[in-house]
Amino acid sequence: MTSLKTFSKDPQFSKLRAALWPIQQNELKKFIPMGIMMFLVLFNYTLLRNTKDALVVTAPACGAEVIPFIKLWGVMPCAVLFFLIYTKLSNILSRENLFYACLIPFLLFFGAFAFIIYPSKEFLHPSLESVNALRESCPNVKWFISLYGVWSYVIFFILSELWGVVVIALLFWQFANEITRTNEAKRFYSFFGLIGNLALITAGVIVEWLAGIQSDIPPEQDVWGMSLTFIMVAIVVVGVGILGVYWWMNRYVLTNPLYYDAADSLKSKKKEDKPKLSLKESLLYLISSKYLGCIALLVIGYGISMNMADVTWKSQLQAYFPHSNDYFLFMGRFSFWTGITTMAFILMTKGIVRRFGWLTGAMIPPLVVLVASGFFFTFVLFKDNLDSAFALIGVTSVYMAVMIGAVQNILSKGMKYSLFDPTKEMSYIPLDQELKVKGKAAVDVIGGRLGKSGGGFIQFCLLTITAGTQMTIAPYLFGVIILVVLGWIGAVKGLSKLYAAKLQEEKVLKSAA
Repeated sequence: MTSLKTFSKDPQFSKLRAALWPIQQNELKKFIPMGIMMFLVLFNYTLLRNTKDALVVTAPACGAEVIPFIKLWGVMPCAVLFFLIYTKLSNILSRENLFYACLIPFLLFFGAFAFIIYPSKEFLHPSLESVNALRESCPNVKWFISLYGVWSYVIFFILSELWGVVVIALLFWQFANEITRTNEAKRFYSFFGLIGNLALITAGVIVEWLAGIQSDIPPEQDVWGMSLTFIMVAIVVVGVGILGVYWWMNRYVLTNPLYYDAADSLKSKKKEDKPKLSLKESLLYLISSKYLGCIALLVIGYGISMNMADVTWKSQLQAYFPHSNDYFLFMGRFSFWTGITTMAFILMTKGIVRRFGWLTGAMIPPLVVLVASGFFFTFVLFKDNLDSAFALIGVTSVYMAVMIGAVQNILSKGMKYSLFDPTKEMSYIPLDQELKVKGKAAVDVIGGRLGKSGGGFIQFCLLTITAGTQMTIAPYLFGVIILVVLGWIGAVKGLSKLYAAKLQEEKVLKSAA
């Protein structure tokens, strides 16, 4: 026993323990509920992401080509509308009530989708015959007609996309940035990603189990509908859990100065006593901030590059898995391996920012996205020439495109959760309260949607001009990705200088106080 105590006091052992588990004992009451929130939020997002793709891509008269149209003409306008409403509500509601007001409508819709909307789809949607007739008579707008034919699925897709931006990027991370000190963030944030990716693994296992129940159910029953019901019930229950943890933290954690700086709380109250900015003033205030502009460029760069590679991959995925349940099953396995890989990345990279600095940590994701996308697009463009070679090992070139695209996607998402998100969120911490609340809303909601919708707009234009498919425009998409990633790298360099200056300014103010 004495030797164990002596060993535990050894400096080398203390360093090893700090590297593996840097969270201190007195921080657990704050860290654990935040980690639980991260787990629950990402668990729901994984289920929604897999479900929305399976609903829309495999729907009648649809395909992966409709995704850019939804993101451009559906998700982006709704994100702008949400930002306008959010900015107005932030001047009226308290931080806690604003969180509830944003989250509860999502849960109400997803519950209604399971028990009212999807069971009534035959009544709510136009017939497939009428949709196909319209597509033939108006070929230039055939993708819009396809979306009209499954309009309730489109609404589900839009709200599922907004969950990732509103609940993860805005509500959770804004809450985390407000209550987490800079020295805590360096230790907390990488572990939030680690815990969050346990959610991807858990959700992937559940999705695979739900998709696999079709073997035990008679073919005349709607297996996909049963899976949807289970998923929506899980999402609502988990959403209520998020609300509960958030409520508990506000009552039993943030009231303690040990976990939430009393000075920061006082500063927030003083800011709340100041006159609120109008919506126009808020937008002008944000546009004038070079710091926020650099963060927005990071978010837009990631969104555009990932969107164009993702839709191209899903076109191959839909060709190989044309049925909803099969597509859903593959996405469950994909989520599982994304979680495993990302956890490995987090463990391997969690000390990069602390050891090599913010710039190194923020520079790795664009480089990985560029290399992985280059490999995927090169294969897709030449896969038809490799059919005979792959036939020798018993697979098709489409199958290989699906697998290589999955690897590209997993690597890119792994970099997002392990380095992109933590470094981006750390850059918000030195900002004042006004920029943290409204600036983060503008960057994450509008900037995030501009990224994905910008990719959608580019694909929309190319599909319209060429009147082709996703494979027709693939060479042009890769060229755009190269340019976007180069711009992303430039924004990282610019933000690095501004971030270092903000941290220095923060140190000077603290030393003066």
